[in-house]
Amino acid sequence: MTTTETIIDTGTTELKCVIRDRVAIITLNRPEVRNALSDNLTPALRIMIKTCGENPDVGALLVTGAGAAFCAGGNVKGMGAHRDQKKLEMSYDEKVADLQERQRLLTGALVSVRKPTIAALPGPAVGAGLAIAMACDIRIAAKSAFISTGYLRVGLSGDYGIAWLLTRLVGTSRARELMFTADKIDAARCEAIGLVNRVVPDAKLQDQAFALAKSMAEGPTLALRYMKDNLDEALSFDFATARDQEAERLIRLTATADHREAVQAFIEKRKAVFRGS
Repeated sequence: MTTTETIIDTGTTELKCVIRDRVAIITLNRPEVRNALSDNLTPALRIMIKTCGENPDVGALLVTGAGAAFCAGGNVKGMGAHRDQKKLEMSYDEKVADLQERQRLLTGALVSVRKPTIAALPGPAVGAGLAIAMACDIRIAAKSAFISTGYLRVGLSGDYGIAWLLTRLVGTSRARELMFTADKIDAARCEAIGLVNRVVPDAKLQDQAFALAKSMAEGPTLALRYMKDNLDEALSFDFATARDQEAERLIRLTATADHREAVQAFIEKRKAVFRGS
């Protein structure tokens, strides 16, 4: 079986994107600074999340980092040196609105993608980098990876939805501990507290993460989309409302070609080939 690969122009060398076997592999590419966010990387990442999320040829998104890190978060050195004169001249309200918009288009957009999203952590995920990883559906970490909320160390309170995402994943008590201490939490403990789904040997991380993403990208697109809707609603709806919505979506799916193909493949004891309709 041939592997098809399309390289996507992200507009910067700081972000790579390739579509392979219906998986969009988005790689933060500033290994020399542990893939810290920058004025080039972050806008490109926003665009790729939106573009790949809407691309019918993409069935799953895999977000990772080049080298030995996932993402070290914001550029701390840049916090002391005001590189952007325009931002320096902004009023308080303008600065708030600007950050809110940037958050909406990054972790907000990632959470909104209606396809499976996987973060593969080859190393540290810190601050906003941790928020990006948590905004994905599933996290796979290399054995040597670790996380830290990080904000305490720079005297800040958190952004990109980190407190909400952390609380949803590990509960309020652990979320408070992780925010108030900014401790480094190794991959094994991350798995134990539910922050990552799997820990794998460093050398096998990218292969295993891609294999998982590929298996999801080959799945029934509409069913996966509706599963995400159901799972999102499970966090906010009461049981009766969520249950009723589930029923509606399932009945909608019974009329799809993918459902008929899945049933036929089951009967014929073969692998289903889904078309997304």
